[in-house]
Amino acid sequence: MNINSIKTTIKGDFTGGLTAAIIALPMALAFGLQSGLGAEYGLYTAIILAIIASLIAGTKTLISDPTGPMTIVAATIIASAGFANNPETAWPTIIATFALAGLFQIVFGFVKVAQYVKYISYPVLSGFMGGIGIIIILFQWHSFFGNDRPGGILEIIGDIHNPILSPNSSSLILGCSTLALIYLIPLLSKKIPAGLIALIIGTLISLLLEPGTFSIIGEIPSSLPEFEGSKLTNFNFDDLSSVIVGALTLAGLGTIDTLLTSVVADNVTKTKHNGNRELVGQGLGNFVSALFGGIPGAGSTTGTVANIKSNGTSNISGIIKGVILMIVLLGLGQYLKNVPIPVLSALLISVGIGIIDFKGMKRLIKIKNSDTLVLILVIILTVFADLLVAVGVGMVLSSFFFMQRMGELVDQQSKQGNLADIEKKLKIPEKIKDRIYDFELDGPLFYGFSDQFKEQAEAIKDKDAVIINMSHVPYIDASGIYVLEEVITSFKDKNMDVILVGVKDHIFKQFEDLKVIPQTLPEEKAYNSIRSGLKYLKNQLEHKL
Repeated sequence: MNINSIKTTIKGDFTGGLTAAIIALPMALAFGLQSGLGAEYGLYTAIILAIIASLIAGTKTLISDPTGPMTIVAATIIASAGFANNPETAWPTIIATFALAGLFQIVFGFVKVAQYVKYISYPVLSGFMGGIGIIIILFQWHSFFGNDRPGGILEIIGDIHNPILSPNSSSLILGCSTLALIYLIPLLSKKIPAGLIALIIGTLISLLLEPGTFSIIGEIPSSLPEFEGSKLTNFNFDDLSSVIVGALTLAGLGTIDTLLTSVVADNVTKTKHNGNRELVGQGLGNFVSALFGGIPGAGSTTGTVANIKSNGTSNISGIIKGVILMIVLLGLGQYLKNVPIPVLSALLISVGIGIIDFKGMKRLIKIKNSDTLVLILVIILTVFADLLVAVGVGMVLSSFFFMQRMGELVDQQSKQGNLADIEKKLKIPEKIKDRIYDFELDGPLFYGFSDQFKEQAEAIKDKDAVIINMSHVPYIDASGIYVLEEVITSFKDKNMDVILVGVKDHIFKQFEDLKVIPQTLPEEKAYNSIRSGLKYLKNQLEHKL
């Protein structure tokens, strides 16, 4: 690498880290506040976790922060420990749970758990994220209207009408204005950090008006976090079983959250992450963060994409992001106390809305099969029961329905014959034949095969056309449809002509219902037989000779 390349890399990493820090600041404060510990503790996580995870870096461009799913679980643990009423007694349990979660993640990395995450089906993930989004919104509902939150989810739902009937008008106006800024600013320019601008404007308004008009964050230390690990000496081992359960929940959730972000980073950068190495980094970061009072965090999709789009290319960008936030804490901590609660509530509501997979839900509900049932059940269990229970039940149901469908389809397929090899009959010249890749799929295209399918597709190069032969594909699920769309788009980006052949009627109807045909691939490029498809490609390629 020459000096110019090094300079470009450093510049890109600095810009990426700075952008990620700007985005992380308001979210870290908001998640810290939602956790129940305080805004500063979210900031501690955004600093410590980001730096340590980036040093190990299983995903070079990944940015680590407090996240919605992790904060929701952390808030439940903090509330159960009785932090609001007796912080000194609760701290040992909280620190032990968060630190143990980090250690579990490290163990997950060493036993190579990352390879199994791909077996979580799309309806489970979509339902899970949808449930998390709903919880975040519900938890901020009363604060947004300037009221006190009554308690847990059931109490919030039971009292959901009162804030609407008796709002604090000042808080409501500020909250609505913040939401408007968050959604309107990106329409003007996606380069402007909407969350930070909303935070600054809201804080300035608070300073200009009479004190007490809005609830504010309160005092934030303008210093590095104190070491809280010494409080573990007062840990009550009677709480060990609940600590282990909470830690496993956080570790499992953090694993899923982070690895999904790593996949997003791979798709944008066209690289391949080391999932198990990433889990070790995340685990160590969460462990150290817990010893300083930080809440658990994970890979942040928003921060990661922003980092990449700002030309961040290496793990240095994550370290820079953490250092910048540390400087902000030391220099501006005293001013952050004036951030109004309604502003943070609006920020979190926008996060909750963003987490909900509306597109995926719409598709799954439209299909109206077992995927829809799994989706709805996972949402309900996520909101009203337990996050890992929701994922576990969803995975079991998905597996059950898959096996049921596969058994039925195997029986049907056993009565069908194989398609004849007709290449020779069409007399395709060798110079044309060599430019066509026959990508023949044999078996169901489902969530357990999606990664392999994508890898096989990425390996296809130096061809003018690709035939995706689905003659032997009896079934395709939601995950399969999504990855097929990605593969077709990838081929088209490489200037390859793509056709589908042998698509069975019930699968073709799915493609039409979900607009895969014609939005991703025109209907005229879907053929009943490989003979018809080859005739089309033969004519197309002969014209290019």
